[in-house]
Amino acid sequence: MKKRALLIIDMQNDFYGENAPLQCEGATDTLPVINEALKNARAKNVPIFHIYQEHRADMSDFGRELERSKPHCIAGTFGVQFVDGLDIAEGDYFILKKRFSSFFQTELDMMLRSLDATELILGGIATDGCVRATAVDAHSLGYFFKLLNGGTAGAIRESHEDSVKYLCRLQKDVMIDSEDI
Repeated sequence: MKKRALLIIDMQNDFYGENAPLQCEGATDTLPVINEALKNARAKNVPIFHIYQEHRADMSDFGRELERSKPHCIAGTFGVQFVDGLDIAEGDYFILKKRFSSFFQTELDMMLRSLDATELILGGIATDGCVRATAVDAHSLGYFFKLLNGGTAGAIRESHEDSVKYLCRLQKDVMIDSEDI
């Protein structure tokens, strides 16, 4: 039987609000779905991981990302903070990342394996960036993954939809509703 974990990716101010430097279309619509998923995951003792970006003020840890992106998620700024209303609770796990994938040079894989998780439910921002990169790496590492239906958003709707289509070709039965966690 598959043991699940819920990964909520980059629900941070720099991607979320109307004036966010890397605003994702439809991001504000994801919050109620994500909070419902968090509630359902807690009721079933599914481990929850909040994955977040944080970069140095001197931008020395961005790598190639700044070639195409504005500076974002700078330590100590409003933009790095989780969005207001995100249901964070004691017992949730937090994973800091510096690149798109939640697995790249983080402790996520080790933590998931220590919890015997084999299926990951992904929600958050951005479907066409960090969520997709995380799903692809999860697939490469042997995990099953699902996308939280209505719980992801991309930089633009078209690239979000293209990413969802791609991920649905990568594995079967990828979409999951929050009540089915």
